[in-house]
Amino acid sequence: MTAAHPSPAGNAGHNVATAQLATGSSGSDCVVKVGGDWRLSTSVPTWKELFGQHTATDVRVVSDGLGKWDSSLLLFLLHGRAWCVESKHDFVTEALPENLQNLLRKVVESGTPKPKAIPTATGLSERAQTLAMHFSNVTKENISFVGECALGFVSVLKHPRNFRWMDCLVEMQQCWVSSLPIVSLVSFLVGVILAFQAAIQLRPYGAAVFVADLVGLSVVREMGPMMAAVIMAGGIGAAFAAQLGNMKVDEEIDALETLGISTVDFLALPRLLAVTLMMPILALYANVLGILGGMFVSATMLNIPAAAYWVETQNRVGLSDVTSGLIKSVFFGLAIGLAGCLRGMKCKRSAAGVGQATNSAVVTGILLIVIADAVFALIFNVLGI
Repeated sequence: MTAAHPSPAGNAGHNVATAQLATGSSGSDCVVKVGGDWRLSTSVPTWKELFGQHTATDVRVVSDGLGKWDSSLLLFLLHGRAWCVESKHDFVTEALPENLQNLLRKVVESGTPKPKAIPTATGLSERAQTLAMHFSNVTKENISFVGECALGFVSVLKHPRNFRWMDCLVEMQQCWVSSLPIVSLVSFLVGVILAFQAAIQLRPYGAAVFVADLVGLSVVREMGPMMAAVIMAGGIGAAFAAQLGNMKVDEEIDALETLGISTVDFLALPRLLAVTLMMPILALYANVLGILGGMFVSATMLNIPAAAYWVETQNRVGLSDVTSGLIKSVFFGLAIGLAGCLRGMKCKRSAAGVGQATNSAVVTGILLIVIADAVFALIFNVLGI
């Protein structure tokens, strides 16, 4: 380097914004050193003051004692980049802080118009290739998100104090309050329907007391956890997708990423853990309401005393039956949380995109619940549970 030209604002003090131009030996390349605190409310250097009549082919910006900064530094860099683009010069900012580079890149991308794609006729092979590539990209994104969530759970186990427990408790309360009424109604009615259908078939054979067996096993092993999970997918999963989708549209998620905050740890993990912990509790509650529904039908339609119904249920329904349903409910809750958070964080930046993400979260959550239930049914059958 052969020369250095400090800007007028560079001699005012240590905390004042500075920008110095250092010219290379050939005179065609230069390094711009930015330092100090950059504030819109104070005097900051300008690109015109710094360069003047200087002509350079390559411009590299580095930080030299850079302190606090706001959009004034970003405007300074944007003006420099615009000058380099107009003069067909290279503008390198790799030596700047990562968050400043990300913010500059997002601003540049948002201001660059993208050419509209011209629709062209494609054959069957091209369409199949396009669909395959799209499916591959979506699969990679989903696996990446699941992997980040898994690493986040491991981090919570290692450093529980760093986890946002208050946010998790708030989400747990929301899961309980919003799901309790509909879970109560649906579970009770499911028990009533199962008992009513079983009574029609068993009463002619004098085996009405076995209604308790059928209802108890059906509810604790399948219907209780399944119905509670479907209700949670339609309510909590959709709520997660809508909340995160609105944050995506309002660019709040982009702001967190620009500040270097992990959106998975900050937004997804508290919701995932909340719904995973609350799902077994709601499933157990649904089991109780379903058995009460069967007891109501037996007492009113079959004249079976509640005490006899309860004794028969205890004799037939074992701890392994209840435990199997609760184990499945844990994975149901995890599937609901993953579907809601994934669809919300991958939402398109529009109001229609939020609606599509919400709908997709519900469909994906229910599909994952059914798949998980089928897998557990196979596993329990092999284990003889």
